[in-house]
Amino acid sequence: MIYHVSKNGCDFNIGTADAPFKTINKAASVAISGDTVVVHEGVYREWVDPKNSGANPNNRITYIAAEGEHPVIKGSEVITDWENVEGTVWKKILPNSFFGDYNPYNTLLDGDWLLSPKHYKLHLGEVYINGVSMFEAESMEDLYAAPVREYGYNVWLTDTYKEAIPNPELTRYRWFAEVDDLNTTIFCNFWDYNPNNEFIEINVRKCCFYPTKSGRNYITLSGFEIAQAACPFVPPTADQIGMVGANWSKGWIIENNLLHDAKCSAISIGREGSTGDSEYYKYHKKYSHYYQTEAVFRGLQIGWSKDNVGSHIIRNNVIHSCNQNGVVGHMGCAFSRIENNHIYNIGIKHEFYGAEKGGIKLHAAIDVVIENNYIHDCSLGTWLDWQAQGTRVTKNVYYNNNRDFMIEVTHGPCLIDNNILLSNLSVVNMAQGTAFVHNLMVGNMLQEPAMDRQTPYHLNHSTGVLGVAPIFSGDDRLINNIFLCKSPITERFKTIDKVYAKNNDPEEYKELIKKEYFLGDAPALPVWMEENVYGGESDLNRLEKGSKVVDGLTATLEESDGKLYLNINVPEDAIDVSCQKVTTQRLGAVIYPEECFENPDGTSVDFSVDILGENRAQIIHPGPFANLVAGEQKIFIRNI
Repeated sequence: MIYHVSKNGCDFNIGTADAPFKTINKAASVAISGDTVVVHEGVYREWVDPKNSGANPNNRITYIAAEGEHPVIKGSEVITDWENVEGTVWKKILPNSFFGDYNPYNTLLDGDWLLSPKHYKLHLGEVYINGVSMFEAESMEDLYAAPVREYGYNVWLTDTYKEAIPNPELTRYRWFAEVDDLNTTIFCNFWDYNPNNEFIEINVRKCCFYPTKSGRNYITLSGFEIAQAACPFVPPTADQIGMVGANWSKGWIIENNLLHDAKCSAISIGREGSTGDSEYYKYHKKYSHYYQTEAVFRGLQIGWSKDNVGSHIIRNNVIHSCNQNGVVGHMGCAFSRIENNHIYNIGIKHEFYGAEKGGIKLHAAIDVVIENNYIHDCSLGTWLDWQAQGTRVTKNVYYNNNRDFMIEVTHGPCLIDNNILLSNLSVVNMAQGTAFVHNLMVGNMLQEPAMDRQTPYHLNHSTGVLGVAPIFSGDDRLINNIFLCKSPITERFKTIDKVYAKNNDPEEYKELIKKEYFLGDAPALPVWMEENVYGGESDLNRLEKGSKVVDGLTATLEESDGKLYLNINVPEDAIDVSCQKVTTQRLGAVIYPEECFENPDGTSVDFSVDILGENRAQIIHPGPFANLVAGEQKIFIRNI
């Protein structure tokens, strides 16, 4: 059955092309496995709540934009008839009934690992002037003062490390809400604008496309613009509700959409609330990472397995201007593919900071593939946290992020190959069992153990827990990379040669581990460093084999006419480095799960194809390009 939805329709119609429904929700209430919902041009201000499931990957429920048309789903409403209060400050009084049972202007933004601001609370509301979100003032006095704020503080990295706000002038545009028993009054300082001459929206709905009940499987969402939901902060210990999301289901395809301006996260493929919901923040009985571990075992009790949850595909989307995440997930993200997305301007508004922000932020990403994405201008590009096992990050481009890539408290194996990482801070590595192969990395790395967190590791290609252990750091492979390390801008970040200064050679480790150790005195795990090329400020680590330091190596990105290019200068002696073929067998198995760097189906990884899809010949070069030559060159990377 094909159902049609049109702004000119009626929900009492039968949903045909000649008698379409008016709302997507009406179609979502009747569509069953095998049905398609075709949505026509217009702005649909509703929360679409799919009621039914598809039966299997080939018998889905599909929501698709009509060919050549541009349907928009928004979590906001248009607000008119503003009343001037004084000077540039205006107000709008709305009855609380306007919001129904969910009022974002009386609902705090809170949860585990939300670290700032510390001296006042934000709300989930948002005011948009001509499509641009304003800032929430901390008080009426702050609304009137409205100073320009140029930096946000990343309190995880260091108390003094500042992240620049891209458009500090916009911080003047602020709103403040007062809620009583009857009304919600929203005050806004619009400065040079008269709101009655502009397009003003406020977010009112928690979600735009999200089932209220879990287990709504095999749904496709394709071709929509989706924006302006008042979705909550979603740490891994919370009910992870996004602007769009699967809510603990299986087999969704989210493709070819434009998603932007989620209060927190655009797409959620994460956990649901029965396994805990920010209980550290609510009760302060024990530290939040214990609740994080408990959530894993609770998830197993309610059926966390490949048969029931995960295996989603998120592809060909443009995701931007969200305050927490582009894509987020804990457990429910397992066995998924995230590919060919353009993700930018995530977490850079800096109204709030939490240790759960990133273009892509996943926990328990078991057998996940993150491939061919362009991720830039984010607080953190991609963050794999807790139990990323069997995960592969390949052929992605990272640029102008505060940090490109972070991997934390996982035992591996995780494979990071054929990527371009061009930000000043390339990698935060608080994990073990990671292989970096054939990458071009311009920035520096932070590498530290995490002895205070006992993290689960799993049976191979399974959600079943095999054991728990702290992170000793190491068990990493760095093979056939190009590292162009800049001078570190913080003491914790280092050039690659210094990052692994305390780790052991594999043969040294074999001898050291024969002795029994107390936990805090255990030797650092071994590291394999082979056939890399170093430029910039770096030198060779004592563990290096077959590697070389060169002069004159440079690399920058260029965007031109919708295309992305890499301008790179390659010295002759960089090409002369003799690289051997990388294989699953060469990388071996990590120490704790004893799993190899292999595909989710257990087959060997094919490293013969580079970031551009070119085959590596018998002569193998370091870095992500098969056909790299000496000298200055401009390499087409992708369309954007």
